Amino acid sequence: MQEFSYGVSDFYQLKTDNLFYVDRTSHISLIEKAGRQLLFLRPRRFGKSLLLSMLENYYDVAKADEFERLFGDLAIGQNPTPKHNQYLIMKWDFSVINAQGKDVESKLHDHLNNCIQDFAMCYQNILQYEIHINPKNAVSSFESALTAIKQSPYRLYLLIDEYDNFANEVLMGRGEISPSRYKTLLSSEGTLKTFFRTVKSASSGRGLERVFITGVSPVLMTDITSAYNVAEDIYLEPEFNDLCGF
Repeated sequence: MQEFSYGVSDFYQLKTDNLFYVDRTSHISLIEKAGRQLLFLRPRRFGKSLLLSMLENYYDVAKADEFERLFGDLAIGQNPTPKHNQYLIMKWDFSVINAQGKDVESKLHDHLNNCIQDFAMCYQNILQYEIHINPKNAVSSFESALTAIKQSPYRLYLLIDEYDNFANEVLMGRGEISPSRYKTLLSSEGTLKTFFRTVKSASSGRGLERVFITGVSPVLMTDITSAYNVAEDIYLEPEFNDLCGF
């Protein structure tokens, strides 16, 4: 009998510990057909992180040997797409960035640098080019990772969880509206806009093939405007109504 474990957002743990999992894998083929850069919005505590974890385990080339163990009894395991276990996976989780204080931009750089460092360690046996981490400029670190990816036989699938979480906290501040800090973050040379501009550029033959973004609100994506105007909004599409949540 499977145990129901509330709050577990790690797909690998759910499957290897034989915990209860509501099978949403039949949507994977629909996700692939929907576009290469997707935005999916749902309220907090709705299972978005688990959704990304499921995609991570499905597409990660490093977990190809565990495909049957993880997906064999699920819908996609009976009819997998050709793209399963064909990508290098990088994941950014903006919900862990503390928006308090005046150094939120450095915290953003630190988080992304940590993610890129984890990526480099995970795929060190695949990537022949060394990824250089710039402690003060995560955009430079990301571009170094793209250079390494282009020299490999694989391409990057970027997963961004809660893309608007810390930006919303910056906007609200400590119970007070802080539009000035929000505008600074999203100015033409602001850190957040620069990152999304780099992601957009990376998809033009620089090693990035797919992006899946989750969040709560479309406000931030609207404010980013031309820096990242390539995402397909799938959160209102009927076929994705039950992609996560109940």
